[in-house]
Amino acid sequence: MCTLLFFLIATFKKFLSRLASMDLDTAIMEAKKAIHCFFNNDFDEAKKIMEPWADSSMYHSLGTSVFAFLEAILTFEQKHIVKASEKLKQCMSVCSKHRKHISITQNIGKIVKKINYDTYTNEEVHAELCYAESLLLKSMLTFVEDETLVSFVKAGLKIRTCFLSYKECMTILKNRKWENDIHKVHFESGVRMGIGAFNLMISLLPARIIRLLEFIGFSGDKEYGLMELKAGYDERRGLRQILCVMTLLSYNLIVCIVLSHSDGDLEWCEQVLEQELSLYPNGVWFLFFKGRLEFTRGNFEECIDWYIKSWKSQNVWPQFHHICYWELMWTHCSLQQWSNAATYATMLVNESNWSRTIYLYQKAAILLMQKPTIWSEEKQLVDNLMMLAPTYKQRIAGKSLPMEKFIISKTQRYFAQKKYLVLPVFELMYVWNLFRIVGKRQDLLLNVFKRIEEEEKELQTVSKSNYDADNKALLLLLKGACLRQMQHPLLAEECLRQVLQLEKSVKEDTYLFPYATVELALLAGDQGDIQLAIGFLEDAKKNYTGYLLESRLHFRIHSDLMVLTGKNNNHTMKKHRNDHLLETAIAANNSVIIAGPSADKIKT
Repeated sequence: MCTLLFFLIATFKKFLSRLASMDLDTAIMEAKKAIHCFFNNDFDEAKKIMEPWADSSMYHSLGTSVFAFLEAILTFEQKHIVKASEKLKQCMSVCSKHRKHISITQNIGKIVKKINYDTYTNEEVHAELCYAESLLLKSMLTFVEDETLVSFVKAGLKIRTCFLSYKECMTILKNRKWENDIHKVHFESGVRMGIGAFNLMISLLPARIIRLLEFIGFSGDKEYGLMELKAGYDERRGLRQILCVMTLLSYNLIVCIVLSHSDGDLEWCEQVLEQELSLYPNGVWFLFFKGRLEFTRGNFEECIDWYIKSWKSQNVWPQFHHICYWELMWTHCSLQQWSNAATYATMLVNESNWSRTIYLYQKAAILLMQKPTIWSEEKQLVDNLMMLAPTYKQRIAGKSLPMEKFIISKTQRYFAQKKYLVLPVFELMYVWNLFRIVGKRQDLLLNVFKRIEEEEKELQTVSKSNYDADNKALLLLLKGACLRQMQHPLLAEECLRQVLQLEKSVKEDTYLFPYATVELALLAGDQGDIQLAIGFLEDAKKNYTGYLLESRLHFRIHSDLMVLTGKNNNHTMKKHRNDHLLETAIAANNSVIIAGPSADKIKT
């Protein structure tokens, strides 16, 4: 009797649950509406569509979680992180209710017998995909949610489980007989998005990490990842099609700039942005990416207009404004319009909490580029900003942010050098990899070069300090980087080798030597000597360790090696010319002029 009663109660609960849930077709249709609203800046309407059914419909729950996740990542505020974590837990719970439940016996049986995915309902296969997506977001959030080693391990395990879930979804896609084509299209777009993003993300990691990840079941094939994402984009009916677009635009216009020395597929980005802006003419994201495309091409004047359009297009999420302020600040720095750059730096300091250490230092650095007099209000402000910046240091996943560590070392240097720094904005531009963007505009690059020369002359008049070699090495690195992009290879090599000759004299800025070695590799690559370029990259990777911003450079070295070894494998190497530029005097060239070439010589 009791057993029968429990059975009736369970059946009644299931009946009530079905009444309170939404069918898959309606859920997908509403998710598409919400996506359309979101990318048209109607964020409140998108939330209104998603939130009422978030506790029963997997797509509504996932949509609500994505909104909360974006807010948490953009603000880094604890209340938003906690809220996003709760929403993602709810989403995983909702998805679990819709997933096909497999007994322990069936799970063991999978080893010897293939699963018949035709027995899965449409709801069950989509629940598998939504669960994988929510697990990925939860694992990413875990890194910032807690600072303990346990959380770091948990996040790693979640990511592995997530990847295995996506692989299971790919197996379902390939082996299941789909009765409803539109259900397959939506499912396929999500699988391609997940598998493509994973492969692309892992392919960016240094080789030794990739080998470890592949050993435990991950895969990191960049070309395969890009192919899957583009396939997801090409199927315009797919629910995750726009997420494939966002991933590809982010990779080509942001990741390629920060983590490599090669441009992304800018022509593809232009075509896609033309299409998306016709659909979402006021969409904050696509206006931003259009600005980023023009910035990447060195069209700084044009990109300013697009960034401002993106900023002004909505007021619901001020976090999007902060992204535009950041871009506008660096655009004006590239143009050496210090007053405008300082305005946006101030707006970031006042409005954004993402990294106050970085924001405060950037504002101070920009003010220093204006050469304030010693007793001026601006100089007093710089002093205050330099003192404040280290007090806002953050820890994420138990570790300090590499850029914050770099900046804190510079604030300490400022006071150790009697309130003086050498071209701090140009140094930041260099480590953010923006010199190669400015290099697309020879007029602007020449202005940068002239300013470096002026600083060199001024440095000779400043009283001696313990950091003379550090300052001289920095100026030579910046000068060498400019000369390489101005296509003066001999002069560039001269400057870069002088940096390496100062290795025993430099007190703190040991990062300059591996970065200079990579510049020599790029110089060799520019001249077509692939073997020599690979040699320099291997030297930078193996001969230096423990310096600031090391991981950032290792990402770039890995990217460059992938490009160069690809060229090396696909083309027969030509015999090196005996008088090759970079093969002369490699071992020693002691008769060099520390000052390097002048701007007057460059112009002629």
